[in-house]
Amino acid sequence: MINRTIIRIKILQIVYAYYQKNSRDIVLAENELMAGIQKSYDLYHYLLLLIILLTDAEQKRLDIQKNRLLATEAERNPDRRFADNRLAEQLNRNEQLQKFAHNRGTFWNNEDSYFIRSTLNKIIQSDIYRDYLESDDTYESDRNFWVKILKDLILKDDELAEVLEYQSVYWNDDLEIIGAFALKTIRRWSDETPADQALYPMFRDTEDKDFAIQLLRHTLLEEEENNKRITNQINNWDIERLAVMDLYIIQIALAELRNFPSIPINVTLNEYIDLARYYSTPKSPVFINGILDAIVKELKNEKVLFKN
Repeated sequence: MINRTIIRIKILQIVYAYYQKNSRDIVLAENELMAGIQKSYDLYHYLLLLIILLTDAEQKRLDIQKNRLLATEAERNPDRRFADNRLAEQLNRNEQLQKFAHNRGTFWNNEDSYFIRSTLNKIIQSDIYRDYLESDDTYESDRNFWVKILKDLILKDDELAEVLEYQSVYWNDDLEIIGAFALKTIRRWSDETPADQALYPMFRDTEDKDFAIQLLRHTLLEEEENNKRITNQINNWDIERLAVMDLYIIQIALAELRNFPSIPINVTLNEYIDLARYYSTPKSPVFINGILDAIVKELKNEKVLFKN
């Protein structure tokens, strides 16, 4: 699940912290990288657990409403489709998700938290909720309801961004990609999905985990050599005048270009140009593309880069 795009983002975050702290402890940097990747994987579980907590909150809301002294007939006999949603019940029975919640907690505190109550109100007031109650009472309708709520309401909610930023400065960077995996998870479920259904693993395979460690290590160990190459391409401009994020993005890209022969050059260039669009200045993508393109030609001329 933690794909190479997320790995590259995490390495950029770790490299930035590594140099800002003037640290030279590579083992510590590697440990921090793996901890950061674990937190991204945690976020995947927390988004799925949020569905359970919101459903629980709806069940409690209906119970309170039903037991009010002056409850109306509609309040005493409410539509319980949201509260009894079958996709949410499947998640609540999922063994891996429950084990995660037991070992690491639900993160959302409890169903009475302000964020849970606020999000529940937004759901109930949404057109998605209204259309859901008017749709056929099927498993597919239950599942599609949560797909739409997650995609069009929760993942776009500024309140969620604030909650995540308070807990981890990096989680908002992860949200789009991790949210896509949460959506992919529930989209592939059916009414026959068992309680022991596996969720996405943290890494697809050991190769991706090795990629993360090796890319970070090469980036840090090859800093001096790569900075010389960068300096040669910026003519008489002092490397210290480069935007900090531009410099780190180029360093990581060069480490990848030189040490991972199975990754095509254009894949690496596109990945780091995309990173520049998100993390650096508006002019950075063009600048970084130019520097990397020139260094690729240099490496090929020196017969130290053979891939296309």
